[in-house]
Amino acid sequence: MSGQKDTPAKSRPTFLGFFKEIFNWYPSHYPSEERKLLFKLDVSILVFACLCFFVKYLDQTNISNAYVSGLKEDFALYGNELNYFNVCYFTAYVVFQVPGLLLMSRPKLARWLLPTLEILWGICTFAQSRVTNVHQLYALRFLVGMLEAPVFAGTHFILGSWYSGPELFKRAGTWFICNPLGSMVSGYLQSAAYTNLSGVGGMPGWRWLFIIDGIFTIPVAIIGFFIFPGIPDSPRPFYLTESDIDLAKERARKAGIRRPGKLNLDVFKRSLKRWHIWVFITCYACMIISSYPSSYMNLWLKAEGYSVTQVNQLPTVSYAIQIVASWFGTTIAAIYPSWAIFSSASLGCLFSTICMIVWHIPKGLKFAAWYLLGLSGCLSPILYSTINTIVKDDSEERALIMGSMMTFGYSFQIWVPLLIFPTAGPYGAPQWKKGWPVAFVFYFLLWAGFITSLVLYRR
Repeated sequence: MSGQKDTPAKSRPTFLGFFKEIFNWYPSHYPSEERKLLFKLDVSILVFACLCFFVKYLDQTNISNAYVSGLKEDFALYGNELNYFNVCYFTAYVVFQVPGLLLMSRPKLARWLLPTLEILWGICTFAQSRVTNVHQLYALRFLVGMLEAPVFAGTHFILGSWYSGPELFKRAGTWFICNPLGSMVSGYLQSAAYTNLSGVGGMPGWRWLFIIDGIFTIPVAIIGFFIFPGIPDSPRPFYLTESDIDLAKERARKAGIRRPGKLNLDVFKRSLKRWHIWVFITCYACMIISSYPSSYMNLWLKAEGYSVTQVNQLPTVSYAIQIVASWFGTTIAAIYPSWAIFSSASLGCLFSTICMIVWHIPKGLKFAAWYLLGLSGCLSPILYSTINTIVKDDSEERALIMGSMMTFGYSFQIWVPLLIFPTAGPYGAPQWKKGWPVAFVFYFLLWAGFITSLVLYRR
């Protein structure tokens, strides 16, 4: 029940063979031309995608780090403003998902869309350092959400257009580590900005974080214009030869990955008639709801009286665990049944949420529970790689499903936090008397939905 139907069955490797298989990205039985092509794709797609994803999560996380590092006090934000910042971001993020993914499926646009959007959101990131009131910040969070919308699912779509089987799982996991890495580095950057840049140029440290993020973002976008290849049917970049493109298309044909077709209303009709879209958007909604509180360990630390430096740095351990879980979990899911890896990570998250529901537990166990939530790092790349495998026979449906997952999933991000995970009040952060039980239920439903998708695919 691995979810990788196109991968031939084989015996489980020995320990030494398992270790070698983890790092074997260019199998010796591949022809030399194919190994060279994979290397070129890895250097181009993964370098840009990882940098792009890194700065996206750097930008997305910085609002929380800025909030606990002086923004709250400077703007006298003592209500649910942090949630409202996220509502503005995710409202735009939701609205522009499906249009962005459908545009990504168009060969002529696929090469240029992400670098162009990244230039624009870099400008908006710089602008956040100059806001003078909370309303300007609301508007800029909306714009950043709109411009970042296609990055996550769009990159999964790109990966699924070039790679298949174990190749895909390994690269998706490697790419996904830039999610927690961006969040992790943001904590250290904010800590360094608070310590070393507060008062420089007459600005508090939290404003410098946005400037630093913008300095990271713009060069990455420029790199993307040169190296990002789009999809195999896109205009050929300089480093790929005509024979490389022909080989890439032949690989896709052998793997059953359908090339782009017409984009019309029939895409919606045929997608809505199949089970894929319904199961996968439900899975992703469960993932979004269940994972919401895991990124707010900093609120608990602040409530416990830890210093600003500790509030920014201690949560990075959780991001480090996410990095390991994302890479290692997804990599071994290319070797062993993905349902087993997905189930193990889900079990760790369920244990953590039980600890949070009880709440009054030793502080050491509380730290362990926060950190164990980092096991969720492998859930998303395994889910998306499975989708790329299952829906490889329809490029437009694949794009629509991934965009719809983000739209449906993050639509809950707009209003659920206000009701279930409020920042203040008797049911507010970080104890979330209503929120943690809800997270437990949706972690379980996510696991059940993933297993259901594999069962349906097998049948």
